[in-house]
Amino acid sequence: MSHPAPFTLDMAGWLSTARQLPSPNCDMRPEGRAIELIVVHNISLPPGVFDGDAVIELFTNQLDWDANPYYQSIRDIKVSAHFFIRRDGSLIQFVPCSLRAWHAGVSSWHGCERCNDFSIGIELEGTDDLPFTEAQYTSLIPLLQSLKQAYPIRAVVGHSEIAPGRKTDPGVCFEWERVRGMEA
Repeated sequence: MSHPAPFTLDMAGWLSTARQLPSPNCDMRPEGRAIELIVVHNISLPPGVFDGDAVIELFTNQLDWDANPYYQSIRDIKVSAHFFIRRDGSLIQFVPCSLRAWHAGVSSWHGCERCNDFSIGIELEGTDDLPFTEAQYTSLIPLLQSLKQAYPIRAVVGHSEIAPGRKTDPGVCFEWERVRGMEA
């Protein structure tokens, strides 16, 4: 199965084809720590509602906490991801890969704590129990290829794998065989 050509990343880790909306919710990675993990998440705000700008507003600290009752439960959190893939496949980048985005929270992979230190976070607009769109996979697969070419990536995992019991995303509808089959 052929996939679209990979995207191009600049030296700071900005993707040339992504819409860039810089988030303040990031900081420097620990010196000498290689980027070796990609974490796949899902997000929608409020949960199950797609196509609004609430996720963008959350990641850029512009969310109106009073716009929806659900927002009170996440009030004042400071989070981000490197990438956000909308239902229509459009790609937004909030943090350059050279910086640490705040996406994983309390996490561990192969005995290493603080996965934000050495990972890239990709958020898919969705929920745990709804299938992702073909357009999302059409953006995700070349993005993963590009990241694997640019960095010494050892694995692509779900948020649930690095924060078991705390997180369940990307959920049962994520088609891991498509992602893991891209190496063939």
